[in-house]
Amino acid sequence: MPNLAIVGYGKMGRLIHQLAPEYGFTVTARVDLDRDESLDGADVAVEFSVPASVVGNVTKVAALGIPIVVGTTGWLDHLEAMKGIVAKHNSALVWSPNFSVGVNVFTRLVGEAARLLQNEREYGSWAWEIHHSTKKDAPSGTLLKLVEQMRASGFDRAIDTSSSRAGAHPGTHEIGFDSAADTITLRHTARSREGFARGALKAAQWIIGRKGCYEFSDVLFGG
Repeated sequence: MPNLAIVGYGKMGRLIHQLAPEYGFTVTARVDLDRDESLDGADVAVEFSVPASVVGNVTKVAALGIPIVVGTTGWLDHLEAMKGIVAKHNSALVWSPNFSVGVNVFTRLVGEAARLLQNEREYGSWAWEIHHSTKKDAPSGTLLKLVEQMRASGFDRAIDTSSSRAGAHPGTHEIGFDSAADTITLRHTARSREGFARGALKAAQWIIGRKGCYEFSDVLFGG
């Protein structure tokens, strides 16, 4: 059984620990503010911390030659620097604004809808999301990725983008297209954090033995 290090031992880290045996992992290290277990012998690491800690965590893990899956959001301004660090140490990284399998399929559906409507000028569009009140980034990285996918698919008109933060909501993302004749609404709703944890563990299985930087979509659909 491969050895797994968990970097960031909050709600997501503990859920990763709980589910790890289902994916064939033995958890051999847990690293957080109040614990710093040795990473020696780890075959892969999964990181769910806070945005300010990601650069340091990736630097530390990559320097040991351990591939890492980063599930933290709100740090992508540093992505190019992280790719450089991973390349320097000949290590590996999987990142994503969202490790839900459903969200990654949803992203592809949104891209296809945007492509089909790119020349239908009567359609306007919106992008909206809601998460729990403690989520640090707004708009979510997932919503920004959805808008980026729409742009990449040729939708060049205004996309009204908004976010809500309230309660304990695990996350809903909605993309809509509206005209005088009709409305098309595409929505993904997460029921719990479990989908994110399972996706991260799936990525951790996949990245062992690989080098370089990948998105979770590479794991699911090929790069």
